[in-house]
Amino acid sequence: MNDRRLRILNRLAENSERSMDQLCGACKDVTELSGAGIMLMFADVPLGSVGMTDAVSSLIEELQFTLGEGPCIDAYNLAQPIAEPDLAFPTRHWLAFTPPALDAGVRAIFSFPLQLGAVSLGALDLYRDDSGALTVDQHSDALVLASIVTEVVINMQSDAAPGTLAAELTRVTEHRVVVHQAVGMVSVQLGVSVNEALIRLRAYAFGNSRQLDDVAGDVIARRLRFE
Repeated sequence: MNDRRLRILNRLAENSERSMDQLCGACKDVTELSGAGIMLMFADVPLGSVGMTDAVSSLIEELQFTLGEGPCIDAYNLAQPIAEPDLAFPTRHWLAFTPPALDAGVRAIFSFPLQLGAVSLGALDLYRDDSGALTVDQHSDALVLASIVTEVVINMQSDAAPGTLAAELTRVTEHRVVVHQAVGMVSVQLGVSVNEALIRLRAYAFGNSRQLDDVAGDVIARRLRFE
């Protein structure tokens, strides 16, 4: 075990809490950034956040879940770290994600894929409220933290019954179940594929400045029908 990983593990061990939010807090503290969030993904689709440090990190994860774009989406799809050291002048074009993230006070954002071999689970997002690139040490620490988060998620899931999600990760299911049910209904209403129905649902949420799971709830409750 290298010295960096050992130092970070010792730092994590100082906190007796083992929740995903606490793990995000440790990622924030180790990298000395403003906040952190953990997003799980499957087959290019964000499932939802399993951890965050504050309201801003919660918004970052919610925006990516609703819009289907952002740093963690790119980190997962490209299997590499994504860095936007100055979100006001971004190198990547997240047309829907960037404006509300800036409004929330995010000035720099960095995302690291959660990977173990060929297994990809999502991404660790780190943000701060001033612009600027990560130092070499911060970047190296974030890579180690992403690998530790990956191991934690895999270990949690290993104790779950087949076909179910670990109890510690059930926050994700609150988004996934409601949205997937709504997507199925929209697919039938419009006579389109599931992927197209998800795009329509996201477009409606974005166009009406609403969260995706709120719109999905209206579809399930039959307060909203797509024609």
